[in-house]
Parts: sequence; structure tokens; C-alpha cells
Amino acid sequence: MRKVVLPILILLLVANACNNTTDNTTVKTSVEGEDNVERNITSRDVSITPDLAYSDLFLDSSKVAAFLDSSEMEENNQRSFLSFYNARNYQHAWFAKDGLTEQARGFYNLYLFNASHRSDSLTKDKSLKERMDKLFEMEDSTFNLANDNNIETELKLTRLFIEHGLQMYEKGFVKRKEMEQFIPTKKIDAITYSDSLVNNKHKDNKYFEDINEPYKRLKEALAQHLIVHKSGGWPKVDESLKSLTAGKSSQSVAGLKKRLLLSKDMSIVDTLTNQNEALVAGIKSFQARNGFEVDGKITSTLIDELNIPLEDKIEQLLINLYRMRWMPSLPEGNMLLVNIPEFLLYAVESGKKVWNMNVVVGKQGYHTTTFTDEMTTIAFSPYWNLPPSIIKEEIMGKIAADPNYLVSQNMEIMSKGGGLPVIRQLPGENNSLGKVKFLFPNSFNIYFHDSPAKSLFTKNDRAYSHGCIRLSEPKKLAEYLLKEQPEWNSAAIDSAMNMKTEKLVTLKKPVPVFITYYTAWVDDAGVLNFRKDIYDHDKLVKEKLFVSKQM
Repeated sequence: MRKVVLPILILLLVANACNNTTDNTTVKTSVEGEDNVERNITSRDVSITPDLAYSDLFLDSSKVAAFLDSSEMEENNQRSFLSFYNARNYQHAWFAKDGLTEQARGFYNLYLFNASHRSDSLTKDKSLKERMDKLFEMEDSTFNLANDNNIETELKLTRLFIEHGLQMYEKGFVKRKEMEQFIPTKKIDAITYSDSLVNNKHKDNKYFEDINEPYKRLKEALAQHLIVHKSGGWPKVDESLKSLTAGKSSQSVAGLKKRLLLSKDMSIVDTLTNQNEALVAGIKSFQARNGFEVDGKITSTLIDELNIPLEDKIEQLLINLYRMRWMPSLPEGNMLLVNIPEFLLYAVESGKKVWNMNVVVGKQGYHTTTFTDEMTTIAFSPYWNLPPSIIKEEIMGKIAADPNYLVSQNMEIMSKGGGLPVIRQLPGENNSLGKVKFLFPNSFNIYFHDSPAKSLFTKNDRAYSHGCIRLSEPKKLAEYLLKEQPEWNSAAIDSAMNMKTEKLVTLKKPVPVFITYYTAWVDDAGVLNFRKDIYDHDKLVKEKLFVSKQM
């Protein structure tokens, strides 16, 4: 039976509002069947002011009390719930004024993955899932905390975190005080925090490094950057080098070589001042791991990238370390992983990447959403059911200008109503989905598909779609997914990809799909990679997480 502790907890909510300390407070409570039992509850940290807080939204403690009063939470979880918000001075954990925080997205994706794959005791709250799906898609400009009743969502997410956080990590019990630090509470100085994270004994050894190899690798890269920072940083590369050609000399070459040495793109620096083979190899190394075309040429864009301040790179590493904390340890079977800023899809088997292919992701205004789900179906020779947004913003104008537009595009109107018509494109060579699509049912209408626009896959930056993910080698993926279904050999797949009607094939075993957003990571070869923040996710986190350099 659940022990009755709510009246005491509500009193503590009021008492802690006047407490100006940040230490643990030991309180004595009288609980049904237990008298004078010591209970540790973190005191309210009133040093967290709006200027220093990670989130720019704060809760009314009475709303927390009302939520606890109406809940059926176990008493230990109630105390953890109260401690969690005391440690944050009642700032939101999962929302800011621009909507869901990255922590909310990361935690909820982790929760859904565990509910599907790791624990029979985790169940999906359907109403919360519907709400979260809407919030995941919501643009910053349309978010309104009060109108959308997101305070209830905030408290429900915290309840999930308190009740099921123990199941998210594989190394055993996560203590209350440690869980309170999983979500940032206040702005930090990047260098001071990095030094503490790297050089002091931290709990992340237990909960992240030991079970999360990508996190461990990236933390090691952070340590190397911190060493360079303490040694004076890296030199600025002279803009004049953009006109340097093979065989020509410049005194500025020494600075470029030192810069490439410090970032491990060169292992040995000579005293030559011309653009020799060693320097070209160092430039190509830097280009490859920063997402540039690998041609060995020095351009203004390349010099700008080389001159990004070291502290900014340290901040980028910290942002991505926070992201990786919410990545589940990979399943034993097969999975598909897309890293949006990298424009690559990986096939992963028992945690090892076995192959990859180029992909096209959503362009500005049509961001590809980060989430996790399961691929269940392949649609050969697919119909393309045009989204209402595309019909409204693009197709209706073209129909008005050219009555034969739909016929010319192999499209047909399925139904007409008082609003927009329902339009689909028939299978064929020019179908926007190409000859095959791969479905993993989700609320964002995102899937993988072929594309007739093959030239886009050779570009360096590949953000051109309306949100779905286009594949450079769709047949390869189909063969991979159907390898345990022998009736679907190469010839059968070719035939199915060239039919006049759509054919659906159910996978023998659903395959987990992860859509991620990492702008910094260490690959399997041990090479640190950086990519552009194409959706400004890093920029938004940076504004929340770090103390302004002007302060």
C-alpha cells in the first residue's frame, strides 16, 4: 500500500521556498506506520536566478504541490520529485520559452526506446505521446506555454523521469542526487566545467562512459582540447594563405602547420614555408573530418573554419556530450542510424557500423525530426500521397497556372472537399519517392525513400528535402533488410521496384531506427569529426547552457 506522505511534502514545498541554502536538508516526517524517520530532501536552491538558470521558465510551487496531491506516486518517488525541483529552484526541466528543450527530446526518445525494447514494465502513455509528438514538430514561434497546458506535460515528464529513470541506464541504481544533475540547472563556464568533468572523479564514469562508448570517446577528445587551451590555444591562420598555390612560399605557412598539428591533422611539422605534400595531406585530413570537399585547397571558408575559437569548439563538444547522455546503448541486433548533420545513414550490427550511404535530409523550414521508432514495411513502386502543406504552398499555384500540371507530373486527385484536394503521384520514373520507400510508422510522416534527383547525393551539404530522408542506394537497403526473406532476391526486388502499382512487404523482424543530431563525435577509427549546425540546434543550446562571454 502506498504510504501517505503528501501533506508533509506540501508543507515542505512551502518551507523550502524560504530556505536560502543549497545543502541537503534532513527532515523528520511522520508517515503511516513510521514515526520520526529521517528523510533527505534537497533544499531549494534559490541561488539559481533567472539570469543564471538553464531554462527561462519557472514553475509556481503550488502547481507542483497540486500535482503531487493528485498523483498516485510512491512516497520515495514523491520525495525525489520534490527534491528534483528544489535543486532547480522550480525552473522547468523540459521546457523553455521556445518550447521543448533538447533534454526533453532526448529523454522522451530514450523512454520510448526502453518501453519498446528493454522493459515490459514501461508502458506508453498515449495521451502524453500525442502531446509530445505535437511538441516535437512545433515551431518556436507557435509555442505558448499557458495556452497549450504544457505545465501538466512538464510535470508528467518529470514523473516519468523519477519513476523510470532507473531503468534507462544499465549499471544499476541511480541515486536521487545524481538524477537531479542529469538535466542542467544553471549556466556554466565551458572551460571551468570541462576541467572539472575531465580531471575530477565524476558520476558520469558509471552512467555514461562505462556503457556508452561514443560518449567516452568524445570526452577524451574534450580532454585533448582542454590541454591545448591550457597551453595557449591554437594560432590564427592568415587569410592571405587562400591564394597560396603549390610550390609557392609564405611565412604564414608555419602558423597553418602548427594549427593542423594541434588538431592532430598533421603529426610532424617541418620548417618549410611552401605548400608541400605533408601540408596538403594535413589540409585534406581537416577537410574530411569537418565535412568539406576533400581537395587539399585552402579557401576562405576553410580558413574561417580553422579560425573558429578553441573555446567555441570546447562548447560544441560539451553540447554533444549532453546529447549523447540520452542515447541508449545499442541493441544486440541490427539497427539503422541517421546522423542529420553528417548526411549519412549507417547500418549497425551489435553496436558496430557495417556500412553507410549518403542521404538527403530536410531543408530549412522542413527540418527532419530527431526520434526513434521501428521500421516495419517496405513499399515498392510507391504512391506519393502529397502532404497538405505541399499541396497548399506549391501545387495549387502550379495547377492554377497550368491546368495540365497534374497529368504532366503523373498525379491524380483522389478526392475533393471543401478545402484542399487529396492528391497522389502514381508509381513511375519521375515519382518523387523514386521506386521504393521504407516505413517506420511515426507521427511526423517521416520515412526513407528513393529519389529521381540523384545529383543531390554528390553534394557536400545535402539538406534539400521536405523532411523525409532520401537514400542514395535504396536497393542496397532493401536487400539488406530482406536478406532473411529468401523469396526477395535481387531479381524479385528489381521487379517490384518497377511495377505500376504499389506493393507492400512486411519485414520479418522490425528494425529499430534512430534519427540523431550530432555535430561532434569520434568515429570508429578514433577520428574526431565536426559538422555544421544546419538547424541551429547547437546555437539554441549554447544560449541556454553557457555563461555569456560578455558577462
